[in-house]
Amino acid sequence: MRPIVVARPGIKAQGPAAMNLSLAQAFGQFGARPSDRVRAQSAIAEDGALVLACHRPYFAHPGPGILRYEDRLSRGAASSKSGLLMGQHLGLARDGALPVRMIVTVPRESKDKPNPKPRSFHVRPDLVGKLVSFDGDHFVVDFRRQEVPAASAKRK
Repeated sequence: MRPIVVARPGIKAQGPAAMNLSLAQAFGQFGARPSDRVRAQSAIAEDGALVLACHRPYFAHPGPGILRYEDRLSRGAASSKSGLLMGQHLGLARDGALPVRMIVTVPRESKDKPNPKPRSFHVRPDLVGKLVSFDGDHFVVDFRRQEVPAASAKRK
């Protein structure tokens, strides 16, 4: 078992240790507990941040230094328990200007099934997002790389 590298309090894994996690482990990296260990799409972390499970096809680069995630609740089962909870979490993030943390959902590659279900997850502790818009269905989150304070940077 590889040791987990602490980037800063509450953010545990970076590099190879942050790849190929289960969904519950990925949420746990940000101090969040998903309501459903298999189907959760969001959770609120201990520090108050929204932790969001993001799917690769919905990322874009609208400008330098910005990674945009744009999706709709209605794309999935919006009436499902996890969809309803994600809508509530997005509302809290909008109203409270909560930071957004990213889990990237990686589909399992399969030659047998054209649309495999997501099975692997990784976290991006270096990116912090802001909910730009949410109308109850469509939402946009802009992620930016978090700068490391100069005092804590390693010197050679």
